[in-house]
Amino acid sequence: MESIKIELAKNPKVKPTDENSLDFGSVFSDHMFIMNYTKEKGWHSPRIVPYGPLSLDPAAMCLHYGQEVFEGMKAYRAENGSINLFRPDENFKRLNLSNDRLCIPEIDVDFCIEATKKLVEIDKEWVPSAPNTSLYLRPFIFCHEPNLGVKAGDEYLFVIIASPSGPYYKEGLNPVKIYVENQYVRTVKGGTGMAKTGGNYASSLKAGVEAHEQGYSQVLWLDGIENRYIEEVGAMNIFFRINDEIITPELSGSILGGITRKSVIALLQKDGYKVSERKISILEVEDAHKNGELKEVFGTGTAAVISPVGILKYNDNVMEINHQEIGELSQALYDRLTGIQWGKISGPEGWVVKVS
Repeated sequence: MESIKIELAKNPKVKPTDENSLDFGSVFSDHMFIMNYTKEKGWHSPRIVPYGPLSLDPAAMCLHYGQEVFEGMKAYRAENGSINLFRPDENFKRLNLSNDRLCIPEIDVDFCIEATKKLVEIDKEWVPSAPNTSLYLRPFIFCHEPNLGVKAGDEYLFVIIASPSGPYYKEGLNPVKIYVENQYVRTVKGGTGMAKTGGNYASSLKAGVEAHEQGYSQVLWLDGIENRYIEEVGAMNIFFRINDEIITPELSGSILGGITRKSVIALLQKDGYKVSERKISILEVEDAHKNGELKEVFGTGTAAVISPVGILKYNDNVMEINHQEIGELSQALYDRLTGIQWGKISGPEGWVVKVS
């Protein structure tokens, strides 16, 4: 692979002065990484340039047929000033799974990690240090070939942008209210649910709007065939603690394999918990709640890390979980994961990658 060319911004932006009031994903750093793909040359011309608009032909295929994938990851400012990435290899491996499903050329994982590290190093002053803040990183690939024929494209752009961000949920670690969707379908096995692509999120917007109108933060999706088995929440995977068993839906082809999900399972298993990746129906959850066996429910994802669920609504059944308080396990997992990410405690080998 070619070396990365660097063009520094001549007029740096004014950085946010109050890191404690940062929103999620609305402010962007000075630079971005870009790399091109053509059928003749493969991936080429890697460069870091000043952040700015991208020029697209009106016939760019991504605008018409949705050939696009993305990832979400973070850079964390440790107490000693160093900067960490959390399992970036897993993010870029997952990006390649999405690439395969959307007929996008594979990227080199090691090179992408180095490109990410270089971008973060250049924009290191944008990595916030206030509690619960981080530099959110968004790698994405899209087909920009101008062609209205329905086919896999021959020209792509791979871009990484960076955004200093606060908590994804304004509630922070306070339990959120989740609405179980039983009318709309997000995806089915054989579709694109296992890929991180924009179409999955576009199809979820209608249900999200209706859930917000009822005062709920997110939508919990059921399977698209029987409309009974739990899949995932719009922006995170989901876990249920029923008695001494911790259950999360199995990766059946319609659920995104979350990096935080994978990390939580590894930590729980190491600590000796009984963790099951299996089908779990909404009726099983209702019965467990009715019988007092549903101890905790929490979501996992890069953006929120751990998100305790305090209310789960299915049809007319509003289930209060753990008195709408943070569960012991949810709190412990949050403390442990963020401790690893911010370099306060050690984690499994290879999970933290130092930038500087």
